[in-house]
Amino acid sequence: MPLIPSSTYRAPFYLFNGHVETIIPSIFRQLPGIYDRERIDLPDGDFLDLDWLAIGNDKLVIISHGLEGNSERHYAKGMATYFHRHGWDAVAWNCRGCSGEMNRLPKFYHHGATEDLAAVIDHAIQKKYSHIALVGFSMGGSMTLKYLGERKVMRPAIKSATVFSVPCDLGSSARELDKPNKKFYLNRFLKKLEKKIRDKAQLFPDIISATNFHLIKSFREFDNRYTAPLHGFRDADDFYERASSKTCIASIQIPTLIVNALNDPFLPEACYPVEIAKTHEYVHLETPTRGGHVGFSLGKTENWMEVRALDFLTSHYLQV
Repeated sequence: MPLIPSSTYRAPFYLFNGHVETIIPSIFRQLPGIYDRERIDLPDGDFLDLDWLAIGNDKLVIISHGLEGNSERHYAKGMATYFHRHGWDAVAWNCRGCSGEMNRLPKFYHHGATEDLAAVIDHAIQKKYSHIALVGFSMGGSMTLKYLGERKVMRPAIKSATVFSVPCDLGSSARELDKPNKKFYLNRFLKKLEKKIRDKAQLFPDIISATNFHLIKSFREFDNRYTAPLHGFRDADDFYERASSKTCIASIQIPTLIVNALNDPFLPEACYPVEIAKTHEYVHLETPTRGGHVGFSLGKTENWMEVRALDFLTSHYLQV
C-alpha cells in the first residue's frame, strides 16, 4: 500500500503558505548555465532540443519541465546538477517551441504529448545507458505518468520515475486556476502563451490567428481556441479527458513516486490519486502538507525535490 501521507519535507519559516512556497523559488533561485545542447529531428519534420550534463556514466535521469517552462528553469537545472554531482548523467529536454527557438510546425506541445517524451527516451536508449530514470515537474509529470501508463511493455532500461506537482486531472486543475485568488498564475501563463501564439500566427497565418487574444480569460478558452484544434482534440473537454494522466496511472508497471503537496495552489482534490496508490504495486503517492507548486525549497543550494528524487530512484536502482 504505497501511500505516503507523511513526508520529510519541512518548509523554511519564511515560506508561510502555498503561494509564497510556489513563487519565491521560481523568482529567486538562480543557477549558472551548465548544459551541452543537442538537437534531434522528429519523424514529423520537427525538432527537440536536449540539454545534457554527461560524462559517460551508465545511469541517466531524463527531466521533463512544466507548462511554458524549459531546461533553464530552476527546478530542471537544479535536478540535473544534483544528479550529476551524485554520479548520474542528466538530460533536460525542451518541449517544442520552448528551447528559445520556435519549432517548425503549427502545433506546440501539451500535457499528453507523450510521443515527444518517447522520442527523447528512444534517443537516450541508443546511447546504451543501463539504467534510465524519469523525473517530471507539473506538465512534465503528466507526460511522464501518461507515457508509463500507456505502454504495455516497458523499455527494460527504464527502471523508475519520480514526478512532482502533477495536475493528474487537467479539467479540475484548469477550473482551479480560474478562481479569483488563483488568477495571478493564469494571467502569467496566458501572457507567455500570447507571445508564442503571436509568433506562430506570423509563421502560419492561414492556421493560427492571434486576433482578440486579449479576450481569453481562462485555460478553457485558450484550450478551446488553440490547444484542441492544433493537436487533434475535439474541444477543451476532449483534451482534458484524453490528455489527463489520471486514466493511465493504474497501468504503470515500474516503481513510480508522485509527490503532490496538499497546499499546492494548482491542484484540487481530483489531482491526488489516493485510491489508486492505496492498492497499487508500483505507484507511490506522497502528500506533504507543505511545498506549494514545484516549490519545496530548503533555503539551501539544493532543493528537497532533488534530494527526494535521488533517494527514491537510487533505492530502486539498487534493487535491480
